[in-house]
Amino acid sequence: MKQQLTLLLLGITFFSFAQTDSNWKKSAFTFTPEILLGLTMEANDGFPDTELQKQLIFNFGRHHINNPQQWAQRLKNPKTGISIGITDFGNLDSLGFALTAMPFIEFKAFKSEKWSVLTGMGASYFTKKFDAATNPQNQAVTTDITWAFRMYLYYQFLSNKNLDWRLGLGYSHHSNGHTRLLNQGYNSFLVSLSAAIKNPLKHPEIVSEGNLPVYKNTVYNYVAVRGGLGQNVFALAFNDKRNVYTIAGEYGRVYNNTFKIGLGFYYRFYQHYYDYINGNESLVQAGREFDYFRSDPWYYATNLGISLHGEIFLNHVGIDLQLGYNLHKPAYKLEWRINEGWDNTPREISQTWVLGELDGSYKRKHRISSRLGLKYYLIGMEKAPKNNFYLGAHLNANLGQADFTELSFGYVYSFNHRERN
Repeated sequence: MKQQLTLLLLGITFFSFAQTDSNWKKSAFTFTPEILLGLTMEANDGFPDTELQKQLIFNFGRHHINNPQQWAQRLKNPKTGISIGITDFGNLDSLGFALTAMPFIEFKAFKSEKWSVLTGMGASYFTKKFDAATNPQNQAVTTDITWAFRMYLYYQFLSNKNLDWRLGLGYSHHSNGHTRLLNQGYNSFLVSLSAAIKNPLKHPEIVSEGNLPVYKNTVYNYVAVRGGLGQNVFALAFNDKRNVYTIAGEYGRVYNNTFKIGLGFYYRFYQHYYDYINGNESLVQAGREFDYFRSDPWYYATNLGISLHGEIFLNHVGIDLQLGYNLHKPAYKLEWRINEGWDNTPREISQTWVLGELDGSYKRKHRISSRLGLKYYLIGMEKAPKNNFYLGAHLNANLGQADFTELSFGYVYSFNHRERN
């Protein structure tokens, strides 16, 4: 159910990218076929041999050079849209195809008309996945649907009346957000050749900077609260999804109705941690390393942290990034012990089993969290509403390693606006 809701939110996000309040958009549409070749990185020991990875992507987008909305002008006329693609990872028998749908945004880079950066986040459907009996070597994904992410740098090397030819270089990733193990994920590095087909329609009335609104610089403070419902799995021996409950708040500033930065806190409760402790499983039994967890299962199943939050508003849509520092997440040590030692740790763990070492990698992932996703606001941020609500879909991670997938509902209260120099 959570995957379907996430896909619905991504769909709403795309259609909101398409919303504008003027007819300039009719001539802003672009269609860009793209061919990509590259390498599928090995996801695990014994990963199937692969040939060259091949992708075909159709990008349906819109230039915002004549968009009168403030966010489009503040972001220097980006391009937004959706990408629909198919990927051959280089081994059809074991890896199959991936079908991807991904909203994207593309910015100019290096203050140049020829260079640009594209980033996108969406979902992929896989025709092949891990199966212990029929496909044991492919440990990249174990679910039909995964998150998908891409980031590419493009250079426009040739332009004429009808086409803009571009070369690109970038990174693509697929992961199920830790909703089922195994979940090593696909990581790929590719080169791209694409041709943007220009819209032959005449330009609308708004055709120059002189006809576009001039916006004053503004700033205002805000407070926000949200509740989240996430899902993840714990280990191979506990490979059923359990909920992660979140309550969070933040305080910060919004600049020019487009950029937001804030400081906050988060509280999370992991059902998997609680069930493991409350169920008196192996590592919390009397005399084992974490037997003291049983003195208060709720306390040891919780996570407290502080966060730095950044967001870019595209009117109704927010592109959201959060970095956090965990002040309290004791059960992550338990999770690391189970998952980072010998492979296929059983439910009943003997005293002789080699567990994960609490090394530098553990210490970094234990402390640093991240959160990346999209929000859809009920009222467009272009209007700078005093009260607003949003839905969000996010991937939460421990320093880049997926932790849980989350849907959230939030409320934002904005204080008085003022102009700034």
